[in-house]
Amino acid sequence: MYSNFVASLDGVVALGPEASAGSIISGRNQADRFLMGLLRACADAVLLGAGTLRATPGHRWTAEHIFPAMAGPFARLRADLGKAPRPRLVLFSGAGDIPESHPAVVEGATIVTTEKGASRLAGGLPASSEVLAIEKDGRVDVERAVTELRRQGNDVLLTEGGPHLMGDLVRAGLLDELFITISPVLAGRASKARHGMLAGVELLPERQLWSRLLSARRNGDFLFLRYGVTR
Repeated sequence: MYSNFVASLDGVVALGPEASAGSIISGRNQADRFLMGLLRACADAVLLGAGTLRATPGHRWTAEHIFPAMAGPFARLRADLGKAPRPRLVLFSGAGDIPESHPAVVEGATIVTTEKGASRLAGGLPASSEVLAIEKDGRVDVERAVTELRRQGNDVLLTEGGPHLMGDLVRAGLLDELFITISPVLAGRASKARHGMLAGVELLPERQLWSRLLSARRNGDFLFLRYGVTR
């Protein structure tokens, strides 16, 4: 399980429910977009929170969508790795608040939700999509959901957020690696909608979850960092 985020110099990764934060914070940097494509090309499934889906209404979470110039090599990489032509999109929404006409949903997605959320979605999703109702105490049980995804053959999982889903994954001890692009821009914060990489969970000082630096690369003024999460 690995994550991929682009962050501003002051640590902001989300700009609010109506903004496609990644492209704004990165300035559509081509090296960052290539990395996104590469990480998607290696994944069996891409995990997202529903808010991230709604904030990017025309997006598709595939390698070729984010970096079309490498569509051919990305496809060959997936074939060499023995993977399906594109990763499965997995959406997390306790309330089942999923825009059913979103092109990524129309192409096929797995929605992980609660029993209440499943009732809300009943009969409205395209045939290409499915619903998994997996809950605990009225909330989506992320740990059980990941276990089920792995049972279905999704061995390599990528999450691109948002911060609340990241918080749930970290709380459950499910995250193995983090890819973080540091963009040379300042975002600022004047509202609670602007999050860092984790939301909905507090670790320090009681829980100290340290990471080790696996690699650091530079492209112009951008830094590309890879960390392994210690146990």
